[in-house]
Amino acid sequence: MEELLSILEELHPEVDFETETGLVTNGIIDSFDIVTIISEIGDRFDVVVSAEYITPENFDSAETIYDMIQRIEEEE
Repeated sequence: MEELLSILEELHPEVDFETETGLVTNGIIDSFDIVTIISEIGDRFDVVVSAEYITPENFDSAETIYDMIQRIEEEE
């Protein structure tokens, strides 16, 4: 989770990603941020985020992103 928080904080250092639960729904991150997050997740966690995982629900908080990473890791 710390690695993920690091990725997110590099994008938006002004956001408290440990408590924020509306990253997409509140417009804190946009589609360009999601592309960057997906790329960084791929590099740092060695996973491939396929199109089926690219939903607002999976990117609405650090916790939902981390849960998605864990699901992908389990499937690979």
